[in-house]
Amino acid sequence: MQANDAQRLVLCALADGPLHGYAVNAAIERLVGERLGPGSLYGALTRLEAKGLVEPVEESGRQRPVRLTAEGRAVLERELRSMAKVAAAGLRSLGVSST
Repeated sequence: MQANDAQRLVLCALADGPLHGYAVNAAIERLVGERLGPGSLYGALTRLEAKGLVEPVEESGRQRPVRLTAEGRAVLERELRSMAKVAAAGLRSLGVSST
């Protein structure tokens, strides 16, 4: 899995609200059927925070939950719309319905 893929998965996992690392990985597993390795997960979180796409919220014990920023939500929406176009075009080329 590429670094951008891990970041995209983290953004998708956070779309429903703030989560801490373990919960982000559990949401990713529900979404795609596999978990990210710790380096991929926490590396993605660090990069996303550095880009201003996620931000920490109040800590809960040892857990450090993060949430999407407004910019993170906009980036996620833009990327998902782009991916949907690519998927629809690919499915059309294969003669498969995209619905």
